[in-house]
Amino acid sequence: MARLATPPHRTGLLVIQPLRRRHCAECQAGPLALLMLEEGTPRCLDCADLGHLVFLPRGDTALTRRSREESGLSAVVVRFNRRRSRYERQGVLVEEAGLARAEERCLADAEARRRRRTRDARRRSAEDERFAEAFAAEIRRLFPECPAERAREIAGHASARGSGRVGRSAAGRALSEGAVMSAVVASVRHVDTPYDQLLMSGVPRHEARRRIGAAVDGVLRGWRAEEAVG
Repeated sequence: MARLATPPHRTGLLVIQPLRRRHCAECQAGPLALLMLEEGTPRCLDCADLGHLVFLPRGDTALTRRSREESGLSAVVVRFNRRRSRYERQGVLVEEAGLARAEERCLADAEARRRRRTRDARRRSAEDERFAEAFAAEIRRLFPECPAERAREIAGHASARGSGRVGRSAAGRALSEGAVMSAVVASVRHVDTPYDQLLMSGVPRHEARRRIGAAVDGVLRGWRAEEAVG
């Protein structure tokens, strides 16, 4: 039987996925899906005393690491890549009980991560709610006659996390007057004027804004305190 090229030396046991049909030099079993070299001569896993191990493909780094930690005996599985002219790792052989313990540890970590994500989501939700309330309060300060429910709607829309809207900008987070005004104007433009219909009918954006400018100003004047008093 032709001798196999030996992979580069590395710490620990090494098992090969052969590219050609190979048989065990000791028991003649084959063709072998996996083999171990002893002085260049192939041995099946049973003859190499590794037959009780199970194969864990590469891909899950944490599971692989923990499976080897939990296994008293393990081996790295490699295959020769002709195009790259090198052996590449395909996975590991580990004890079945060790793999089960490793899976339990990973599941425990996954549950811990899930609980942490839940806590973080609740914290972010509370933060977003407080910010939206502050944003709405600032709207009401600038426009005292703006209905409270409308102010909350504008604040919630403008400050939605991940929206990229003005409320999520640095100015918006700082509750700058310009950012709050921008959010209010945008809301009035879309809700209280035919702006959207103009866009849908093909009117250019700048022209559509010009046409509805007086209507926007009228709504804003009605929401300001001085207009309500006067």
